[in-house]
Amino acid sequence: MASDRMEDVVKLQGQLAQQGFICERSFAATLLLTMEMRRPLLLEGEAGVGKTEVAKALARLLDTRLIRLQCYEGLDSHAALYEWNYQHQLLAIKLLEQDERPIPDKEQDIFSERYLLKRPLLEAITTTPAPVLLIDEIDRTDEAFEAYLLELLSDFQMSIPELGVIRAVERPFVVLTSNGTREISDALRRRCLYQYVDYPGFEKELLIVRSQVPDVPEKLARQIVEFVQSVRQMDLQKKPGLAETLDWVAALLRLGVSSIDADGVDRIMDSLAALVKTREDQAGLARPVVERLVASC
Repeated sequence: MASDRMEDVVKLQGQLAQQGFICERSFAATLLLTMEMRRPLLLEGEAGVGKTEVAKALARLLDTRLIRLQCYEGLDSHAALYEWNYQHQLLAIKLLEQDERPIPDKEQDIFSERYLLKRPLLEAITTTPAPVLLIDEIDRTDEAFEAYLLELLSDFQMSIPELGVIRAVERPFVVLTSNGTREISDALRRRCLYQYVDYPGFEKELLIVRSQVPDVPEKLARQIVEFVQSVRQMDLQKKPGLAETLDWVAALLRLGVSSIDADGVDRIMDSLAALVKTREDQAGLARPVVERLVASC
């Protein structure tokens, strides 16, 4: 029985790799539990390590819709759950002025689902087949918004005063991400499975580059990953993530770089806009620093 379960984990790991998402066996096991238990998955880690890609790969694997709630400071329940289409409701009120039915019947018409604007959270629990719901960068919101999520993540239902309780048609697959800008509440953590996502090691990042850019020459791929791994060891404001690695691969290929060596330093300097994304970090990668990094590749 245990061996069968291990085979399931390895199989899922391979299926995710086919979708362009490379992960360790332990991560695949966590995703398998998420899928089978329908428990939300909380992913924490630095920006750029590929947390959002987990939800995208999962949606591709399950051949289902991805619904994304991008969190931000000040996000409230109306933007995340639902809103009423006030303009259409006002028009309906005008049209109902000549309606002789009792007022409660008119109100029931005005506050019906046809005037309801579904935002990501309500959309996720009323969609079939079950979608993947990505709640991205939950740490950008406040604890008050987290409280709105608790009912959804516990019972997969939400209360709309005018309509009552809306229960999930099918429980969505939920992925939450956090960059760690603030501490997530214990109440929310208890409702989730958990995985910390770190910057990839050399071999894993090399696999990702090969998977995403299969045309890149093997030698250049190894040099690129080695260079990026070295850059991440520097004191930077924003360490390059996987997205920056792939952007840099594309930039180098566009500039005709076939090998990272002393003869190509000029073109490497020209390409750094794809790798480092702040003025201070670009200043830190001055030519002498780049030459030293190139010599070590």
